[in-house]
Amino acid sequence: MDYARADAKQAARERFTGLWAAITTPFTADGEIDEAGLAGDVGHVTDRLNAGGLFCTGVMGEFWSLGMEERKRSVETVVAAAAGKCPILAHTGHHSARDTIELTRHAEQAGADFAVVMTPYYPVSSPEGMRAWYHEVLSSVDIGVWLFDTSFSGVTMPMDLIDELADIEHVCGIKVGHDHARYLETLARVGDRMLVCEANEAVWLENMRDHGQTVYMSSAVPFLFQTAEWQPMREYTELALAGEYDKAAEIAATLEPLRALGSKWLHGQWLRERILPIPFVKAWAGLLGMSGGDPRAPLAGLTPAQHAELEADLASVGLLR
Repeated sequence: MDYARADAKQAARERFTGLWAAITTPFTADGEIDEAGLAGDVGHVTDRLNAGGLFCTGVMGEFWSLGMEERKRSVETVVAAAAGKCPILAHTGHHSARDTIELTRHAEQAGADFAVVMTPYYPVSSPEGMRAWYHEVLSSVDIGVWLFDTSFSGVTMPMDLIDELADIEHVCGIKVGHDHARYLETLARVGDRMLVCEANEAVWLENMRDHGQTVYMSSAVPFLFQTAEWQPMREYTELALAGEYDKAAEIAATLEPLRALGSKWLHGQWLRERILPIPFVKAWAGLLGMSGGDPRAPLAGLTPAQHAELEADLASVGLLR
């Protein structure tokens, strides 16, 4: 963190640009964190895919399955592997406000550029309880903090609370993990005071063109829909940010087959069946040369039949060459 608490909002507007990727946490065969694999994934996303930034130890990182020291070590590994190549956003949310404060302070000390905090989802709290939780956390840390309002938590932040927190000097953004209408509502309400982001590739071009967004923050899609040799998402992002929207739309249209696979294997499963897609994210990434591997229980890895079907699907759209 190389900015003052009072400058967090401006620092965020300067640094959150382009495509940010939410990376997974790989595990060894005996279930320990695979630090070498994690560092390798960081290198793949930064060096081969030119990521604008990295989001670590979040939903894709299976944060709920990691102990406190494992979460800290993961952030340290990501920061060291990135070595200043791009900014790092560390998820530090926890049910316990005190543990959230400890993790957030550690992320700052470890060299992360910003922290992101998911809405606490157990136990289900009243709006006043949630408000007290956020103020306890935010009053105890100095690093720039993103809010994370996501359907994965099973709760939705009250809009009045988002509006209130947007006035805090080091609350610099919110990742909206609900539907597009909720993103637009949030943008209209607080977009003048902090960044508002939606990690939905299907509407990313629209968000750049019609709503002035400059950062896709963040999901696994930037490393699932692209390879070192073929980077259509990065290409159309750069064109759109330069105002070349027609050219960007031509390239974006070529991703329709990949969007269909995303609906089949990734976010579609969550929307249809409430199945977290992380096992499929890991398997997909593994087929593209990243660490891959299985998740920790209670999530289950793919069956051999599922893995073979996924591999055939990726080959059919040209990702496996």
